[in-house]
Amino acid sequence: MEILGYIASILIGVSLGLIGGGGSILTVPVLVYLLYVEPVAATAYSLFIVGLTSAIGSYTYFKNQLVNVRTAIVFGIPSIVAVFATRAYIVPAIPKEVFAIGDFVVTKSLLLMLLFAVLMIAASYSMIKKENPNKTGESESGKQEFNYPLILLEGTVVGILTGMVGAGGGFLIIPALVVLSKLPMKEAVGTSLVIIAAKSLIGFFGESSETPMNWPLILMVSGMAIVGILIGSALSKKIDGKKLKPAFGWFVLVMGIYIILKETLK
Repeated sequence: MEILGYIASILIGVSLGLIGGGGSILTVPVLVYLLYVEPVAATAYSLFIVGLTSAIGSYTYFKNQLVNVRTAIVFGIPSIVAVFATRAYIVPAIPKEVFAIGDFVVTKSLLLMLLFAVLMIAASYSMIKKENPNKTGESESGKQEFNYPLILLEGTVVGILTGMVGAGGGFLIIPALVVLSKLPMKEAVGTSLVIIAAKSLIGFFGESSETPMNWPLILMVSGMAIVGILIGSALSKKIDGKKLKPAFGWFVLVMGIYIILKETLK
C-alpha cells in the first residue's frame, strides 16, 4: 500500500501539470487510505505538499508571463489570511466528538473527511461539465476589471475550505479568476497555481504545534508529486489536457462517493 501511495503521489503531480488543477484533491485520500495518515494530520501534510508542488509548477507560467501578479495579490491576501486563521484557530477548536445521532458519532476526523468528500464531488462537477468556448474571460474594452467585493469574498471562502480540508481549491479559483478578474484561461491557471502555493504553504505554517509532523513522509510524497508535475508539464505539450479532464472528473466523483460510504458505514 505504501508503494501504491507513492505511485499515486506521482499521479497527483501529473494531473496538476497536465490539466492545470484537480490533482491536489487526491492528496488527502492518498495520505489517509494508502499511507495511513490520521485525517486531521493528513489535511496539514496536504497543505505543504500541494503548496510546494504548485510553487514549482508555477515556474513555467512565470517564465511564459502567464501569471497576473496584481490578481494574485488581490485574490491571495484574503485567502492567505483565511487559511492561516483556519489552521491556527478553527481546526484546533473543533471538538474530537462533534455530535452524535443515536449510536452514530460524528468525530472531528469524520467531519473533515465528509467535508472533503463533498468538496471532491463539487470539484468533479467543475471538471466534467463542458466549458463554454465563448467565455474567454476578457472584457470588451480589453482592460482587466476587478469585482473587488466578490473577489474578497471568494478568496476568503476558498481560504477557509483550503484550511479545513487541505485541498488547493484550483477548481474554485480558476473560474473565479476568469469571471471576476476577466483573465484569459491560461493566465488564470498560472495565477491560480501561485495563489495555491502561497496560501497552502502559509496555511501549513499556521498549523497547531499539537499536530505530529512526519517529515520523511511529507518530503517523500512532495518529491513524488514534483516529479509528477514535471512529467505532466512535459506531456501537456503533446496531449490536450482538456480532453482528459472529464475522465479525471468522473474518477474524482467516484472517489468522493466512496469516501462518504466508507466513512459513514465503517
